[in-house]
Parts: sequence; C-alpha cells; structure tokens
Amino acid sequence: MVTLVAIGLTTLVSLIAFNNPRLKQQLILWPPAVRRHNEYWRLLSYGLIHADGMHLFFNMFTLFFAGRYIEAYLSLRTGLVGFPLLYLGGLVVSILPSYLKHQNDPNYYSLGASGAVSAVLFAFVLLQPGAIIYVFVIPMPAIVFGVLYLAYSWYMDRQSSDNVNHSAHLWGAGFGLLFMALLEPGLIGRLLN
Repeated sequence: MVTLVAIGLTTLVSLIAFNNPRLKQQLILWPPAVRRHNEYWRLLSYGLIHADGMHLFFNMFTLFFAGRYIEAYLSLRTGLVGFPLLYLGGLVVSILPSYLKHQNDPNYYSLGASGAVSAVLFAFVLLQPGAIIYVFVIPMPAIVFGVLYLAYSWYMDRQSSDNVNHSAHLWGAGFGLLFMALLEPGLIGRLLN
C-alpha cells in the first residue's frame, strides 16, 4: 500500500509540476535555499518531481516492481514503519553528498526519486540476488544488474557529462544495502555464498 501511495503521490505532483514551473521551483533541491533560508523540506520534496515523463516512468516502474516486494518483506519484520524509513531515508541520504558539495552553488539543482528508488532496488537485489530482472528486453540476474548499475553510475558520476545525479544513485544503492544488512545481517553472508 505504501508503495502505491508513493507512486501515486509522486506521479500526481510530477505531472502537475510539468506544467507549473512555480511549483517545480518550490520543490526542487536547490542547495542555497536549504542553506540560506532553512528550506529543509527540499531534501524530501525534490523526490516528488521529475525532469520529464521518461524519468518519472522509469523510477515509478522500478518502484512498482521492487517496492511491492520489499514493502511486504519489511512489513513482516518492522510493521508499517520499515518501508517508509527505507524510502525516505534513501531519498535524504542519497542527496546529502550532492547537497554538501553544491551548497553554495546557485546553478545546481536536483530532482527525482532515483536515490530512493535505488535504495529500494538494492534492498531487493540483496534479498533476491538470483531473481531475473529485465533491462529493456535483456534478462539478467539481479546481482549482475546491480554490479553493472553500480559500475555505470560510478563511471558516469566521474564523467559529470550529463544532467543526471549519478551520485544519488550510488548513495541510494548503498543506503538500501546498509539498511537491509543492519536489519538482517545474515543477508550479506548469504549474498557472498
């Protein structure tokens, strides 16, 4: 249920913001606004808006499939708080390095739920490393996808050649793995086996 609410709310706000530049400007992560004007809500609200329909679709599609599984798994172990903690924690933790790096940069903006979705996706990878994930039409084990995704994100983050916050993908993935490993330490050993 929480997954579907997150998808619905994010989709609704993103669609409204596509045609409402003022709303988008109020929600986007703009580090100087957080630092100078204490607009701390931006550390969460940036995840409600997306650059375009494809950005929104890929995030929500991934969240739909991985999120439902992780939400069910966490609800058995933590009740109703586990999945929101993973998702919102991933949203905040994934953006903190970018915020700290750009807190005085008036030209830096970031938006999208990719960091939170990465946290959920990598929680799934840790729980189901052998599950088949389809990347476009190519099937691959979740662990293979995870390694390729991390390598690609790391490489692209070093290139800084596009407008994608690859750092958020990396930190979100790391948060998802750490969250699950702290909740159930045996998962790391199982993954290594």
